Amino acid sequence: MLLLQSNMYSHKMKKYIIDLRVMAKEALNDNNFLLKLTSDRALPEMVPGQFVEVRVDGSQETFLRRPISINYVDKQANELWLLVRIAGNGTRRLSQLSVGETLNVILPLGNGFSIPTNTGDKLLLVGGGVGTAPMLYLGATLLQIGCKPSFLLGARTASDVLQRQDFERIGTVHITTEDGSLGDKGFVTDHSILATSFNKIYACGPKPMMLAIARYAKATSSDCEVSLENMMACGIGACLCCVEKTVRGNVCVCSEGPVFNINQLTWQI
Repeated sequence: MLLLQSNMYSHKMKKYIIDLRVMAKEALNDNNFLLKLTSDRALPEMVPGQFVEVRVDGSQETFLRRPISINYVDKQANELWLLVRIAGNGTRRLSQLSVGETLNVILPLGNGFSIPTNTGDKLLLVGGGVGTAPMLYLGATLLQIGCKPSFLLGARTASDVLQRQDFERIGTVHITTEDGSLGDKGFVTDHSILATSFNKIYACGPKPMMLAIARYAKATSSDCEVSLENMMACGIGACLCCVEKTVRGNVCVCSEGPVFNINQLTWQI
């Protein structure tokens, strides 16, 4: 395990370059799979909303690391879970990993979600597509402090709803699918649960979805945080691939986010 020490890092949490061993690989559907990774040493502290940068070995077309959200941290088993969508040569190579192989990872990166101090707050965690990934660890963390989260998961069709049973063990799950094959038909913003208001909303997924959730949060005076999915090639704010305009000016999502309160963003909501 190599500890990174650099002036480029502005966060209090230390960053590590570490080789992790594949404990399990589970195909969730044709396009998404789950990696369960471990180390001989205790994994570094990680918080919900942070991400890792994975080195892809054995792919001649892949030169840069791939950013992947932290899906879950099982502290008892000393496991890090990564939910990966096959989107190109890099992630396809990751899907070919076998149990026992190693994966070089930089972690933990970025800032995570804020955790409420009032356990009585009504909390809604919204995920669209693979944007559900960070919501599992966030929900589990909220449950540990006494909060009972509600999840609103959106997908194109029933087979695209990922880790449903894991979410159901943590909180109340509501589902929308575009074709109506599971849950309510339509987008997450069409679900009847949005007829009520929440103290705080967390969201991750396609930008149009997050914009719609942000508008709902504004209309209902709900605090709202979103996890942006800008392209993050380096993870340390050096390459400037992931710049986002905020009320403080342009910032790198990988180092200043990926989680932002919607009041920090210049979205037209």
